[in-house]
Amino acid sequence: MNKSKYAFVGGGMAAGFALALMILPAAHGAGNLTAYRQLDLFSDAFERVRANYVRPVDDQELIGDAIEGMVSSLDPHSSYMDAKAFEDMQVQTKGEFGGLGIEVTMEDGLIKVVSPIDDTPAAKAGIRTGDYIAAIDGTPIQGMALNDAIDKMRGEIGSKVTLTILRTGEKKPFDVTLARAIIKVDSVKWHREGDVGYIRLTAFNERTDSGLEKAVKELKAQIGPGLKGYVLDMRNNPGGLLDQAIAVSDDFLNGTYEVVSTRGRHPEDTQRYNARPGDITDGKPVIVLVNGGTASASEIVAGALQDHKRARILGMVSFGKGSVQTIIPLGEGGGALRLTTARYYTPSGHSIQATGIVPDVQVAQGPASDDPPKLVRPSESDLPGHLAAEVNPRKAGDKVIRPAPGKKYDDFQLSYALDLLRGQTTVSSIVTAAKAE
Repeated sequence: MNKSKYAFVGGGMAAGFALALMILPAAHGAGNLTAYRQLDLFSDAFERVRANYVRPVDDQELIGDAIEGMVSSLDPHSSYMDAKAFEDMQVQTKGEFGGLGIEVTMEDGLIKVVSPIDDTPAAKAGIRTGDYIAAIDGTPIQGMALNDAIDKMRGEIGSKVTLTILRTGEKKPFDVTLARAIIKVDSVKWHREGDVGYIRLTAFNERTDSGLEKAVKELKAQIGPGLKGYVLDMRNNPGGLLDQAIAVSDDFLNGTYEVVSTRGRHPEDTQRYNARPGDITDGKPVIVLVNGGTASASEIVAGALQDHKRARILGMVSFGKGSVQTIIPLGEGGGALRLTTARYYTPSGHSIQATGIVPDVQVAQGPASDDPPKLVRPSESDLPGHLAAEVNPRKAGDKVIRPAPGKKYDDFQLSYALDLLRGQTTVSSIVTAAKAE
């Protein structure tokens, strides 16, 4: 079985399963009989379900669910994808797909919104990070597989779907009706903030690095020689393709610096990825914005730029997903595994698994009373079955910069970053003790 090129920082099926059993001795040695005995147990259970369950069940469904149960129990990011889900994943990584525009996960039997994608039906309808989807077109989510729920949210372009939303602070669920659309994920957005170039990365798909290069080129042309520097906004960026995280980091590093290393189960699995000479920003100062929704590939970029002192990291501690998932196809028509195969390490050898990227300057978006509760924005360390953190993690400081009482900002973190780049301190702020987590 060959590994796909996708590495992320879900009758024919039965035949594929049988093939996996046949090659087991080559992988583990013929003397290991314990696995065979356990597989005999599985085969017995499989046949009894087929023969005795209250209704006929599909063999492919049974095998698929069994594989999903096996893989998803390993950690929160490993999963099995049937053939359709695998195809959908490949479409999404290309940056264009049909649907509503919501990054979702499964939690407590409900669909939880990780983040609405900018300028999509979901974002325009006011769907928020932390919302729970309890029903789709009146059909309850409880007991439904995540992939099945995603399928129900997709459909013919222009057709409508009604989501029943549970939101923290709202006493009752409410319905939101959205029209499905082609979701073109422009993962890079940019504009000038006076003499500063602002670049937002929303995800890492196949178009991210080329989009960044275009953004820098246009901002140079717009602002001219007075360009002070760049703000790279990766807040609420859930990650994506590893190779794009490496390419984006490379864009800011002028030398053969290490960007990231990945270490798997065996010593020979260790890989190191280095930058090439050439900084597309010509060495201009960079500030990177992160928060609790900054995860995976975006943490790789932040960690590389922080360790090489190429950028100052500003915001709040990131999500803490320090593992790499590899997409492994399972034979023709058999879907694929999304399997955690390695941890990644920043250039200094630091693992951020379950600890996150600690900003150089901790800046909150608002007063402490506005901080989202853990229920709304969990971190990697809150996910059941997460990989354990390594010893001696970096610790966040005990002070957080917040807006001064009575002062209102559209985006306080961005305002603070812009003033920092310009060497000014015009935003009205206070320093408070960090909240205990």
